[in-house]
Amino acid sequence: MSETKMVVSRRDAMKTMLGGTAAVLAAARRSRAVTRIDSVVRGVQIGAQSYSFRDRPLDAAIKAYQDVGLGEAELWQGHVEPDEDKLGHAGLREWRLKTPLSFFREVRGKFDQAGVELYAYNYSFDHSMNDAEMRRGFEMAKAMGVRYITASSNVSLAPALDKLASEYRITVGFHGHDDTSDPDEFSTAETFERALRGASHYLAINLDIGHFVAAGGDPVEFIRQYHDRIVTLHIKDRKKNHGDNLPFGEGDTPIVAVLRLLRDNHWRIPANIEYEYGQPGMDTVAEVKKCYAYCRQALES
Repeated sequence: MSETKMVVSRRDAMKTMLGGTAAVLAAARRSRAVTRIDSVVRGVQIGAQSYSFRDRPLDAAIKAYQDVGLGEAELWQGHVEPDEDKLGHAGLREWRLKTPLSFFREVRGKFDQAGVELYAYNYSFDHSMNDAEMRRGFEMAKAMGVRYITASSNVSLAPALDKLASEYRITVGFHGHDDTSDPDEFSTAETFERALRGASHYLAINLDIGHFVAAGGDPVEFIRQYHDRIVTLHIKDRKKNHGDNLPFGEGDTPIVAVLRLLRDNHWRIPANIEYEYGQPGMDTVAEVKKCYAYCRQALES
């Protein structure tokens, strides 16, 4: 055999060996691949706002998703950011602007490893934020690989947020409460309509059906009318007329009707449990399991 042929043969052998090693490593990676948690019930994605697990830090909250069996998450900013009460807003702003975006990519990785889809990031824009701070919210969301930001915000901020949302191609879903006395707070159908009027499709709605009922609204009718502008629902049970949060089935919120509306119309809107009725000392995971069981029964009946 000539020296040239010997060199070629050695190269080919090395390629074969490396190719085999790569195949073994790829197979090992596949064997370690995390199975996604499936919490789709009759075509409706049931998940949770991580605020439901506000009694524990992020890693423990992610573990709670696994314990309950929920495969989709809307991440509350309180699970990511330091406490504003300790830092003050100036300190929190500095954290937001200076924390490396790799931190947020690592957060996404934790959900991926747990088999939980990180669907949206909750970053609530308000008038205390400067332009850089608002822009940073979109950069965080982009780093986490999510297409949606949910925000307890102000109606008057809609035009500024529309520009940023269009620039980053990340949709902002406005979240409402039941403060009907302030026209700049999202609460009634009129406040959502006012914010979205003339806006791009990057402005949307994160409808909290419990708060909407407490503010005097009919979530079933609202969803029928605006389902194509709703990016996620918050599922909780409240009484009318600014009433209390209650265990599912004990308030005035038509949870069953809302879930079946999604199911029967094949509207792919995640229904995220937001556990709020609990008292200190209650077992959060056990209560969220009850909420999930209630939703499953509503959809399977």
